[in-house]
Amino acid sequence: MAINTPSIRGQMRKVLPFLIQAQEQSLNEADTVRRVVKVLSEVLGYDDMNEITRETVIKGKYVDIGIKLDGVLRLLVEVKAAGTPLRDRHIDQARSYAAEGNIRWVVLTNGTVWHLYHLTFEEGIEHDLVFSIDVAGDDFDNAADLLAVLHRDSVRKDLHEELWRMRTALSPQSMGRTLFTENVIRLIRRELRRAEGISIDEEDLVAGIKNLFSIEAREQMGPIKIRRRKRKRTSSAREVKTQEQGHPEEGGAESEEETEMNKDGP
Repeated sequence: MAINTPSIRGQMRKVLPFLIQAQEQSLNEADTVRRVVKVLSEVLGYDDMNEITRETVIKGKYVDIGIKLDGVLRLLVEVKAAGTPLRDRHIDQARSYAAEGNIRWVVLTNGTVWHLYHLTFEEGIEHDLVFSIDVAGDDFDNAADLLAVLHRDSVRKDLHEELWRMRTALSPQSMGRTLFTENVIRLIRRELRRAEGISIDEEDLVAGIKNLFSIEAREQMGPIKIRRRKRKRTSSAREVKTQEQGHPEEGGAESEEETEMNKDGP
């Protein structure tokens, strides 16, 4: 991950046994909250007295944990009992509370598994999973490095926002929009002709590129659209003069405008 987050591997290794123990003992939600607070304070650097609030109230409704920086609520944390499999529906309550407070970030955790969600409120309440990690089951270093996006210093620098923008830019939808443009397709055809000595039909090339993506990614991309530049005629001085003399003439300068042509892949 290119984002420069603080290293929390050492601190996380110290508290990990307590999280695994909680999972093995199937501790209830209240006991799990205490362990999550331990992670937030001892691993992620938040002040337990001033920045971690339990049962945060938003317009008369309660959320398990709120994270404040400089008095501003930045994250909502919804905690489930240790060992409880996490589901997207578990953030429904926190999501509605977040909308009430215009808070765009919600964390869902059972102590070992951590989900980070980004919320948008333009058309209803939409949420997108930014990452899902299991500090007890995944590659530990990678999981810890992702969790470090929630470190106090990272949130203060808006590194979680940077991660979201990076993930959005690398999404299948964004990659598809970038790849399937007239200029890019033309460049790839030229390079293939140079390397392989064969001219590939555009439709075959589009289908070949799309097949490089997984089925899930192709479904997210939807129908392929080749973004083309359409020539738009403008009148030249000669054409205007001819028209004034009553003799319309074909031709004229051209300008460009963006258009799209649907190109459905297989």
